[in-house]
Amino acid sequence: MDAVAMDTTSNVRKLFGGCLSAVLPAGVKDVSELRELPDNQEVFVHPVTDQSLIIEILEFVEEPDEEAIRTHFDDVADSNGAASNEDNTLQHTEQVDKPQTRMSECDKIYYILGQQKVSKFKESSKNLINVHMGLFRLPQYTTDILVTFNDPVSIDPDSSSHTAVPVSASRWTEEEFHTLVKSLSIDDPDIFP
Repeated sequence: MDAVAMDTTSNVRKLFGGCLSAVLPAGVKDVSELRELPDNQEVFVHPVTDQSLIIEILEFVEEPDEEAIRTHFDDVADSNGAASNEDNTLQHTEQVDKPQTRMSECDKIYYILGQQKVSKFKESSKNLINVHMGLFRLPQYTTDILVTFNDPVSIDPDSSSHTAVPVSASRWTEEEFHTLVKSLSIDDPDIFP
């Protein structure tokens, strides 16, 4: 993950009741305004595309980092309905240099990239999604924080997601995801048990 300048046109957003904060892309729609979410999740969607951002506070996976990364990736694949090996591939993992981030409490931070074939609403058609993940390992809090950016790259013509996206619609970028990951900070550690 290369150095990314903070985008001043994006929003610094308080998360989890102000206990965490991060720079989110401009124009995010908060899913909690539409439906109830678990207390450990913040979910945002793009107003036009099928892109989404999910920030989760999860139980620490008591495995070596490489196995914990795979466990989290497989859990996301399972929740996306892409649990089979042919529907999900882990393509790239790299450790993020902590001084480039605002998360000094972390033991380690990882950037993960994979692809998943996902059916929307349990349809037979599958869309190809790039899954970008930031994994923050916080063993002192027995917590992992997982930030996931679901970025569709190919929509099946038979999918309910196959709608005309206006040419003027600007998609969220990988750089905006990296900015989110690097800007995530813990403002109140009392959120952790």
